[in-house]
Amino acid sequence: MTRYYEPDLSADIDSPFARDASGGLVRRSYWTDMSDRTLVMVMVNGIGANLSNEQKRAHLKDLHREHLEDQVCVQEILPPEK
Repeated sequence: MTRYYEPDLSADIDSPFARDASGGLVRRSYWTDMSDRTLVMVMVNGIGANLSNEQKRAHLKDLHREHLEDQVCVQEILPPEK
């Protein structure tokens, strides 16, 4: 099952991440009206910055913008093997 970010709607009722009962984005046009460049900036430096990589991937997939995954998701650095 896809794990989307679930905002606290009691604190931010107008969150662009809000979803309806069936899991669809309530404010889909907020996201689809953005250019790829703007979406990357919003997800890296703006309201999406605190999301996990898994949540970012799920959101991009839902928006049919999987091609932006490398730009949006922070690359996880593993410690060197000893």
